[in-house]
Amino acid sequence: MMMKETAVEKNMKRYESYKDSGVEWLGEIPEHWEVRPGFTILTESKKKNTGFIEDTVLSLSYGNVIVKPKEKLTGLVPESFETYQLVEPGDIIIRPTDLQNDKTSLRTGLAKNEGIITSAYINLRVNKKNDNSFYHYYLYTIDINKVIYGLGSGLRQNISFEDFKRFPFPLPPITEQTKIAQFLDDKTTKIDEAIAIKQQQIQLLKERKQILIHKAVTQGLNPNVTLKDSGMEWIGEIPVGWEVKRLKHCLNINNGSDYKHIQTDEGYPVIGSGGQFAYASDYMYDGEVVLLGRKGTIDKPLYFKGKFWAVDTMFYANAKNGNIVKFLYYLATTLPFSFYSTATALPSMTQGDLNNHPISRPPIDEQNKIVEYIENGTQKIETAISLKQQEIEKLKEYKSSLINGVVTGKVKVC
Repeated sequence: MMMKETAVEKNMKRYESYKDSGVEWLGEIPEHWEVRPGFTILTESKKKNTGFIEDTVLSLSYGNVIVKPKEKLTGLVPESFETYQLVEPGDIIIRPTDLQNDKTSLRTGLAKNEGIITSAYINLRVNKKNDNSFYHYYLYTIDINKVIYGLGSGLRQNISFEDFKRFPFPLPPITEQTKIAQFLDDKTTKIDEAIAIKQQQIQLLKERKQILIHKAVTQGLNPNVTLKDSGMEWIGEIPVGWEVKRLKHCLNINNGSDYKHIQTDEGYPVIGSGGQFAYASDYMYDGEVVLLGRKGTIDKPLYFKGKFWAVDTMFYANAKNGNIVKFLYYLATTLPFSFYSTATALPSMTQGDLNNHPISRPPIDEQNKIVEYIENGTQKIETAISLKQQEIEKLKEYKSSLINGVVTGKVKVC
């Protein structure tokens, strides 16, 4: 289906005349452009790193080909790098796997460094008669607009270079390709910088929120309260009237379980370390709980109320002895769970670790007041974060729309 005209296309210059490209989703292209099959424009580079020619390992991350830090090369022995592909600056890297199960992440990127990358990726090299940056932007737009999911046939989850050989590519004159690429380099760099600033602002807002929470759940609401020694070095002083308790005196802690009733679009929420990610036809618990990851994300607790299923990498805990779940959730966001670890790469904890973890606990009525204070105090911060996130999404949409309009010839920039 042909892409609709965007706001970018309406507000910018167009070419003098157009013709039908013969490709439904591409629509009309400038009269002097051509459409060619992929094999006339690019080839696949599959040269292996035999003899350890390169030791700089690259990776594709959110549309960028980055140098992978050496500390993250865990589990790989040097000999395995001989099977990696050699990458040159200007190569276009594509992640070809799991198409139907991945509708959000960027799967194309332009290499800026020499190095090696796993042979699981496709390495495309544009011939010298054409501009690699232009075709990087073109492949970006067929990715972001999900045209790439039409490659292959049937239920295939993967694509290969064979799918690109006959795929239609627009072919402007080389001078025009270069000017388009330079224009997009300039514009997208400015957009990315604006996004980065807003992301930094969000991070500062989140830090301000966490400072507010931390102060409230560890010191209470009265700045003039008398303090006493908690008897625990990492807890320090606590207000008079507060107690040091083990979590097992405040929470009933339970193990999650592998989900066998998974659904795709309805049912009860399935909760993992990142929050809800699926639905189930059955539920494990109905109520208000704190959820804690058993490994990797143990320092990122979650709060949930209602019927749900928690996976086996999670603990879920409901309050007992009159304690307030929401207070214990906010308190959990400040606890140093990260010092629990095993010999594995991910920090982890046992149910015993959690049960015996000491906390400072205020009286029940004070817990309620602290929760109310936090809810009121963080509301404006959450609103500000939400607005920044909306602004980021609009910038990303504008960036995608701009790239699409320019590389398909709907917008004239030179």
